[in-house]
Amino acid sequence: MANNKESGALEVTLSFLVGAATGFILGILFAPASGEETRKKIQEQATKTGDKAKETYDKIAQEAEKGIKIVKEKTSEGIESIKEFVEKKKEEIAKKAPGIAKKQEEKK
Repeated sequence: MANNKESGALEVTLSFLVGAATGFILGILFAPASGEETRKKIQEQATKTGDKAKETYDKIAQEAEKGIKIVKEKTSEGIESIKEFVEKKKEEIAKKAPGIAKKQEEKK
């Protein structure tokens, strides 16, 4: 589910940046200016948009890394809880029926 959030945020951000860049370029193209000025403005805006896209990607990547770390920690905690539960049940079974527990150990 977190992955869907991240994908959606990335898509929205990229769509916004592409839209902003397109709007800017169209505005420049239809504005009265020399070709050299227009090309310079387009290049500057493309550089700014690229930088913003990189910053946004880096932020999303950092959040994804945090999410992955949390999932790993929670998974480890869950596994440890399951191991503890299994050990308790083994002990309970061993106390209730010592003969069965010995047979189980001998099979291993």
